Amino acid sequence: MTLPPLLEVTDLTLLREGRPIVDRVSLRVARRSLHLVVGPNGGGKSSLFEALLGQAAFTGSVRCHFEGSGRIGYVPQSFPVDATLPVTVAEMLALSRQRLPVCLGVRRETRATVERLLDRVGLGGLAGRRLGALSGGELRRVLLAHAMDPPPELLLLDEPGSGLDAASVARLEEIVRALRDEHGTTVLMVSHDHDQVRRLADAVTWIDRTVRRDGPLGPDGDFRPREGEGAR
Repeated sequence: MTLPPLLEVTDLTLLREGRPIVDRVSLRVARRSLHLVVGPNGGGKSSLFEALLGQAAFTGSVRCHFEGSGRIGYVPQSFPVDATLPVTVAEMLALSRQRLPVCLGVRRETRATVERLLDRVGLGGLAGRRLGALSGGELRRVLLAHAMDPPPELLLLDEPGSGLDAASVARLEEIVRALRDEHGTTVLMVSHDHDQVRRLADAVTWIDRTVRRDGPLGPDGDFRPREGEGAR
């Protein structure tokens, strides 16, 4: 049975210096699916996410058909942090969970939730570490923990496995599957790992400035544009 779409993008075009970075992209993301976005570097995948999040002006339309919280979680490809920033991992994750300013301390029940989140993403024991002291991969997993608390209805992940070791990537895939299966989260995820695409994807959109292929994996796990397929 085909599930109704949670996200519909129609003829989305994003210009930079008068030139289309994303050109007439249309896609439908089924509710409670793992939908992966692939394509070459510079093909417009991250720019598409900027448009979806309202961070860049575009033409075309984006429609979300939420049934629940309407919450959107997002993990960016990069998130620069000042190494001298005196904010701990626990304080960042507590920001949305307590009214008491985190500079006055993290409440006991909030800290317990933070510890559970960090255990879930494989960072147990790092609650007291400063954000600026984290590696790039650790920071990305902290951002994932933040994005999934509470579980969102739509989760956007921009290459979340970049810089992670194989065990951490496997944990990431376990988490996104659980979010879909247990909480009904719809996941739209950019990935350059073709094996990961074959493991995870319910549907794939190949973007090279415009859509080159869109739909389920082929019977042999193939998702690359076929000869003769092109912009539409």
